[in-house]
Amino acid sequence: MSAHRIADPLDRRRFLTAAALRGATVVGTGVIGATALGAVDADAVFAAPLRRPLDPAVPSSAFVEGRITSIDGGVLEVAGSYGDHARVRLTGATSVWKVRATTAASVETGDGLYARGVPMPDGTVAADAVWVNIVNLHTTIRGIEKTRLHLAHGTHEIVGNLIPDTSSASYSGAAPTADLSGLRIGQGAQVLGAWRPSDDSVDIVRVAVGPGAGHRR
Repeated sequence: MSAHRIADPLDRRRFLTAAALRGATVVGTGVIGATALGAVDADAVFAAPLRRPLDPAVPSSAFVEGRITSIDGGVLEVAGSYGDHARVRLTGATSVWKVRATTAASVETGDGLYARGVPMPDGTVAADAVWVNIVNLHTTIRGIEKTRLHLAHGTHEIVGNLIPDTSSASYSGAAPTADLSGLRIGQGAQVLGAWRPSDDSVDIVRVAVGPGAGHRR
């Protein structure tokens, strides 16, 4: 089938969480705002539950996840994690997220992808939002360096790359800040970021610690 809707939002979250750890794929969203199908910021990927579009005239969304196997013009061939395949069409209106809001030119073969859009008669999904390599991981901080964090997720060790002018910290549910000096070894940390297929590290967008950080699957 050309695309599939993920009926259980928990299954969707489990996949997104595990993707960076097993070399699978994940996707990212675009700028802060919304389309008729919903919000397009990074947190929108993990919002529960899935719902109908904001505009009743717009048909129900289609959701695609997987790894990009080829790119032909603006059409992405996507191999899903459950053996399915889909074709995602990027348009001038598609919101693209890859660590930050970006353009379709930054999407590469081998990237993981999570996309939301509208099914078209030709079998493609016209995407309103595409999230590239996005992950949201519950971790423990094991080491702190100037340019990276060493994180543990269960039995997996992860390198978290700190990105200048992008990485932020949220302490006890407060608004994100560029001040990372409050991070401590041994803290539980919720990490939102983008997986790097080349080395399995994660580019950190936000690390949340302390009460109110939440536990996302």
